Amino acid sequence: MTLEQDIRRLSAIPLFADLGAEALRLIAFSGETRIFRTGDVLFRRGELADGGFVLLVGSIALDPVGDGRPARQVVGPGTLIGERALISALPRPTTAIAREPSTVLKITRRLFYRILNEFPGSADRVRRNLARDLNERLADLKIGDRQ
Repeated sequence: MTLEQDIRRLSAIPLFADLGAEALRLIAFSGETRIFRTGDVLFRRGELADGGFVLLVGSIALDPVGDGRPARQVVGPGTLIGERALISALPRPTTAIAREPSTVLKITRRLFYRILNEFPGSADRVRRNLARDLNERLADLKIGDRQ
C-alpha cells in the first residue's frame, strides 16, 4: 500500500476522522507495519496494552473467552483494534488471532499522544468526540438499567 492509501484508510476510522491530513500522514509514516500468518497471535487477553492496531489486510478473530470455541467477533480491513489502548494502559479484554494472512499498522500510545500534542486542534476534536461517545454509552447504560 502507498502512504496515500494508508492515509485514506486511517481517515475512514471514526477516532481518526478529525485528525487532519498531516496528523494522519505522521501516523501512517510512524506506525509499525506488522505481518501475521494464519493463526498468529497479535496479543493475548490480560496483556497490558501499549497501543492499537489498524487492520489493513486480512481478518482478525477477537476471542474474549479463550476456551477453544469459535471467536465471537471477526473483524476485517479498516477496523481499529484496541482503541482504548491508545488512551490508557489497560489489560487486553480479548485475544486477537489472525484468521488468514493479515497486515496491521500498530499505533503506540506514545505515537498517539505525540499526534495529540503536535496537532492541538485535532486533539480538541478527538476529545470532544470521545466525550460524546462516552456520554452516549452512559446514557445507553442508564436506559438499560431502567428496563
